[in-house]
Amino acid sequence: MKLVFAGTPEVAVPALDALLASGRHEVAAVVTRPDAPAGRGRRLVASPVAERAEEAGIEVLKPVKPRDPAFLERLREIAPDCCPVVAYGALLPRVALDVPAHGWVNLHFSLLPAWRGAAPVQHAIMAGDEITGASTFLIEEGLDSGPVYGTVTEPVRPTDTSGDLLTRLAFAGAGLLSATMDGIEDGSLKAVPQPAEGITVAPKITVEDAQVDWRTPALRVDRVVRGCTPAPGAWTTFRGERLKLIQVRPVPERTDLAPGVPAVGKNDVRVGTGSYAVELLWVQAQGKKPMRAADWARGVRIGDGETLGA
Repeated sequence: MKLVFAGTPEVAVPALDALLASGRHEVAAVVTRPDAPAGRGRRLVASPVAERAEEAGIEVLKPVKPRDPAFLERLREIAPDCCPVVAYGALLPRVALDVPAHGWVNLHFSLLPAWRGAAPVQHAIMAGDEITGASTFLIEEGLDSGPVYGTVTEPVRPTDTSGDLLTRLAFAGAGLLSATMDGIEDGSLKAVPQPAEGITVAPKITVEDAQVDWRTPALRVDRVVRGCTPAPGAWTTFRGERLKLIQVRPVPERTDLAPGVPAVGKNDVRVGTGSYAVELLWVQAQGKKPMRAADWARGVRIGDGETLGA
């Protein structure tokens, strides 16, 4: 089939690579978000998908909005059979959805209908899911509600951050998306409507959502830190400034600390929660580089009566 691939961040690149390597399909063009400012100089930088497409010599389309007349005209000229999508980052209007004969097929990083929305991996970790996965589905105008072509499962490991899990899903999902294109082409795959039960939503995680509440149980604190790593980054406050929490570890044997109260040992820092303590492993103070929590604690010299998140 002739394909137009839509995607933007690094997590979409493995799927693009899989389609380029398939040997069965022609990736005629790539649709991605416009160049965005990045770095200290805030210079405009192309998306990872755009960079990979340019390396492969593929036409790159960067509409400000996918309803732009010039983009729609070019899409009709290319006349793709199908448009595979991975984390494109913009809503597709009906006028664009109707262009390819086989529609736009999205790779979504959850087992639909669970965790529809922008942050499925983060929410799966924060909810304590033991199994997640990826799904390919036909895009409709509803939020991730279209019929499903296929799924692949992936265990959530006890120490997974959202970055760890998303990396694995990106590669597993790349194979799923490629196989889905094969099945659509030869007619062996039919999309199946999602069940009405089991629907959960996964809105974007905000900075406010990433603030740790020390009154919650230790497992919840751990899940919030892992779910918000690397972005937007879990945090608490100390002496009125934000302290980023990069890695923590529940410590069930320490139950004598009140929520937010730190206990600094020779080589460790433990903080009370709503159940038992967590050990701070890596933190990042405002304006500083990431460091081991024990080194941070020695530097700031936590005094008696001081707490985190006060």
